Amino acid sequence: LPMAFRDVNARRHIGLQQLSSLASTGRTFLGPMKSHKFIVDESTNQSTLICSAVRLIENLDLTSAAGQLLNETIQAQNKEFKTGMSTLLFLVGAWSNAVVECLQQNVPVPAIVSVMSEGLNSCCERVQCLQIPIHDLKKELCSSRVRPNALESRTGQVGRDGLTNPQNLLCFQRDISAPEEEIIPINSCSRQGDDCNFNKCLVSPLAGFDSVASLVKAAGDKSSSVLSGSGGVASSCISQKLTHSRHFLTPGKSRCLSQPGNFQGYLSGPSADPCGCRGLGHLAMALSHGNQTSVKLLQSIAASQQERAECGGSSQLNIMEIVTCCVLGLPESYSCVSPGFVTLVSPEQAAVIKPLAEKPLRVLLLDGDLTEQYRHLGFNRPRNVRTILEHPNPQGGKAGGTWLSRMSDILMSFEVNLVLVKGNVCENLMERCLASRILVIGGVARDVLRAFGAVTGAQAVTYLSQLNASCVGSGACAELWKAGDGRTLDLGELVPARVSAGGIPLLTAVLTTALPAKLQLLEDQFWTLLYRLHHALKDGRVFPGGGAVELLCLSHIQVLAEQPERPGSDRTVRELPSPWLAEYRSVVLQALASGWKRYLAVLLCNTAKAASELEAAASVDHHLQKAAACGSPSAYVMGEFRRGGVLRGGSGPFPDQVTDLRVCDNVAAKTEAWRRALDLVLLVLQTDTEIITGPRRNELLNSPVSSEFVFL
Repeated sequence: LPMAFRDVNARRHIGLQQLSSLASTGRTFLGPMKSHKFIVDESTNQSTLICSAVRLIENLDLTSAAGQLLNETIQAQNKEFKTGMSTLLFLVGAWSNAVVECLQQNVPVPAIVSVMSEGLNSCCERVQCLQIPIHDLKKELCSSRVRPNALESRTGQVGRDGLTNPQNLLCFQRDISAPEEEIIPINSCSRQGDDCNFNKCLVSPLAGFDSVASLVKAAGDKSSSVLSGSGGVASSCISQKLTHSRHFLTPGKSRCLSQPGNFQGYLSGPSADPCGCRGLGHLAMALSHGNQTSVKLLQSIAASQQERAECGGSSQLNIMEIVTCCVLGLPESYSCVSPGFVTLVSPEQAAVIKPLAEKPLRVLLLDGDLTEQYRHLGFNRPRNVRTILEHPNPQGGKAGGTWLSRMSDILMSFEVNLVLVKGNVCENLMERCLASRILVIGGVARDVLRAFGAVTGAQAVTYLSQLNASCVGSGACAELWKAGDGRTLDLGELVPARVSAGGIPLLTAVLTTALPAKLQLLEDQFWTLLYRLHHALKDGRVFPGGGAVELLCLSHIQVLAEQPERPGSDRTVRELPSPWLAEYRSVVLQALASGWKRYLAVLLCNTAKAASELEAAASVDHHLQKAAACGSPSAYVMGEFRRGGVLRGGSGPFPDQVTDLRVCDNVAAKTEAWRRALDLVLLVLQTDTEIITGPRRNELLNSPVSSEFVFL
């Protein structure tokens, strides 16, 4: 039953203020020069490094109704696109502030809802002219070349491990994917017979960029500036580095961090595609938003999948064939793409793998938990039914031992060497299997099980009791994963191991770092870029990035706000409905435009192109004036984009800098992020009462905001 309620739809709308406050925590996530945040768990004193709106929202205390709606909105965007959450979060805050300003000017709520909705719809239609077909973009990117000396000087430090190394934050430097770079598809390695000599096929995407295999030479720390997301050059004032940690040492001065050796020179021949994965390498760079390590991994994956497809016109990525494995204790330069399934196992499992390394294994796939209590979802009891005793057993605790013996006998009778389990594994059964030299690996994704089933002939079962001879596959192999220099790794509690089979299309992106707090960050960045490329290929088109689309939206909204009631000759400018809205039309549209303008201003500040939001806002106004003077804002935006970025800054530190840079965004993900942000703001705007239930009466009575509540 309701206990109390309060009016939330006053001029200082409480829900909108809560949205604005929560969204302000993620303003530094805009643009390629993101500021990382540490999330500290007070109970364990462990910290995690984050750089995404999803991880931020997951770790915030969202006790308010508005906060929970914000979380659901961001999770929905993440589930569908895996990108666009930072834009969504920022626009929620910007438009919440804009709507509050409208309320303070006594603009009716229905007018705000109607005009803002129609304004955003008009913007989405207006920016359709900026879409660039993937085929045209790849052709344009692949046709450009750069000088080898410029390439060497700008890519020498890409593989260095360090959070604050500016080269690790290189943003959209087109020549990083120059034709001189060679990516050897994994499938180009010999696959005769067994596929277990995988180290010969190991691809280190952070390898050198010359046309012959060689060790990447450190070019020294010659630059302290960073190219921004819109194609310009960041201010050289952003050059502060931590110098008292072995993880943040300046390149050329490190004596503590071991170098990866010659393993980076495994490029053994010319690539079948000198342009890089039939153009996907350049497209990945344009969508990377500064994520250099993931770009090289993705280029290697794309090269392997394209070569396997044996179809020059195919440009699709098969995400189902890609998995990740995070390895702690190695520099980031050891990150690579490995064929097969790489996972972390215990030292006891590693001891079993060693004698099995040279043998073909009989494999069993289990689609569920390998425990005595596990029941398939179709056989689960209702939650409100309590089972007192399922199987009466006069011998008491020996029932568990009977089950263990029976399961072990089944595995031994079918001569199974390898068991891949989707869910959890009973610890006692694991010990028995290891003692019998049967390797059991739990927590395997269903896509991995499906891939092994396709090449080994194994059929997944739910329970071991269902096992028969036709369900057991053959031809699998297992061995300890080795770094590019041939070393097997003993990282203490967990050891990386590789499981594969002849002809398996599965690829594992092995992500390495020496910083425990950075593991989640690296994995998130990799999957974000992977899905950006996936959605770009799915849409067939991309938007010009670096603020180009938002600038056109801002220009278009200002034209709508200044336009009289009749729409004029431009068909894209539609008259908003309901004549009674004319009084508030201009005010609401200007409020909507203020969100775009603040977005662009913060983007400029985050990329170090403006010292303050005021200076950034002046720069945006200058571009708006030039777009208006041009006569066609869309033509101005596209022209600036092709010249190197709409909001690019002044001259950079590189005298020979190539200004033809490309930054791109996803079409569907971006426009859906806009719609979700505005829908959330308008939903909260239209709530008039917050009703509280539960035993919190005394707590509310003693709170500073008790006067706002009416107790029932």
